[in-house]
Amino acid sequence: MTIDSKDLLNSIMESLGRIDYIHADEIPNIDLYMDQVTTFMEEQLRSSKRYPEDKVMTKTMINNYAKNNLLPPPVKKKYSKQHIFVLIFIYYFKNILSIKDIESLLGPMTEKFFSSKEEIDMEQIYEDICMLEKGRVNELQDEIKRCYDAADELYPDLPEEDRDYLQIFAFICSLSFDVYVKKLLIEKLVDEITPVDTGKKKK
Repeated sequence: MTIDSKDLLNSIMESLGRIDYIHADEIPNIDLYMDQVTTFMEEQLRSSKRYPEDKVMTKTMINNYAKNNLLPPPVKKKYSKQHIFVLIFIYYFKNILSIKDIESLLGPMTEKFFSSKEEIDMEQIYEDICMLEKGRVNELQDEIKRCYDAADELYPDLPEEDRDYLQIFAFICSLSFDVYVKKLLIEKLVDEITPVDTGKKKK
């Protein structure tokens, strides 16, 4: 692939190497009103937006999350640090899972760990997950590079314009297949932890 795709790939690889997350100690320890929550999420997750005009999270979104049982309701119109942890999880999950699946996935966690006195709390769960993901960066860089190199070897005899397009298409398909397979796996795992409907028996 001779067009800007290689420069784009290198840029993405460098970005992956610098990838970070919202650290727990960066989240205010005081309860926040809705406007403060949306401002915080916008500032902290701005780099993840595709277009500048995109909104990370709006008041309507947050109200809908609470209405659909994804997010515990605020207390006296204020959101705690634990609410922010849940909202961050929702922000990433909503790109690949349905609202119902997110509810099934987060429900048991918020029910037991959101405001409990358990040995493990929401903050520790959040930090553990972030560190787990951070540790996969090098592995992801290698995997993406292998996909790119495999696509780059296709169609060597075609005219440059056609070759470039088809190589990029093949690269995208390879990445999409990976996402598709992992999405199927995630959905099956969510189904496993979802209570069975009355009258139905899980195999």
